[in-house]
Parts: sequence; structure tokens; C-alpha cells
Amino acid sequence: MPTSAWYQGESLKKLLQGAALGAFATLGIGFSWGGFMLGSTAKTLADSTANSAVVAAIAPICVDQFQHSAGAADNLTALKKTSTWEQAAYVEKGGWATMPGSKAADSGVSQACAAILSSPK
Repeated sequence: MPTSAWYQGESLKKLLQGAALGAFATLGIGFSWGGFMLGSTAKTLADSTANSAVVAAIAPICVDQFQHSAGAADNLTALKKTSTWEQAAYVEKGGWATMPGSKAADSGVSQACAAILSSPK
């Protein structure tokens, strides 16, 4: 039984439509639920994770520098009297968040340091 050229053209058209729909569905599901992401998004996520890890590692050094500084008890009292949103600036001004070899403090380190110092024990 010979097939007509029309039927073969329709078959090819349906095959291509199905392939396109399948590719679209794979990408849609992959990006929404499958964990697919663009390279720029992955880089942003990696940078954020690395920064958080560095802050978590350095904040205890800041706390130690604070606690071993002259007048640590008075400074801790002053820090706790300072408003929450100004505590990081207080730690930065005191120089405790500036690591040896650095010229300036990282704002994430000073925030984490202030949070640790001002938290009840």
C-alpha cells in the first residue's frame, strides 16, 4: 500500500512538533524543578557561599581580638548599649574586624562579630 507524499509530510511535521515540545518541556521542568541554572547564577551562588564561609571563619578571630583588647569589658558594655544596626560600625571603628595584613574591615565580618558579641551567652 503506497503512502502519499502528503501523509509523509504530515508525519514529519508532527515528529518535529513533538521534538520541539519535548525540548521545551525538558528545559521548563529542568529550570523550575530540576536544578538547572545559568552560569551567571551559579557563579553568583558560589561567590555568596564562599563569602559566607570566609565570614564564618574570620568572625571568631574578630571576637578574640575584641575580647583581648584593652578595656574589653567596657567596650562590650558600650557595644550592647549601641543600637543593633550600628553595632557593626562600632566593631569596625574599634579595629577588631580588621584582620592582620588588611587595610579595611569586611562589613560581613564586623556584622557577624557584633552579632556574636552581643548575643546572650
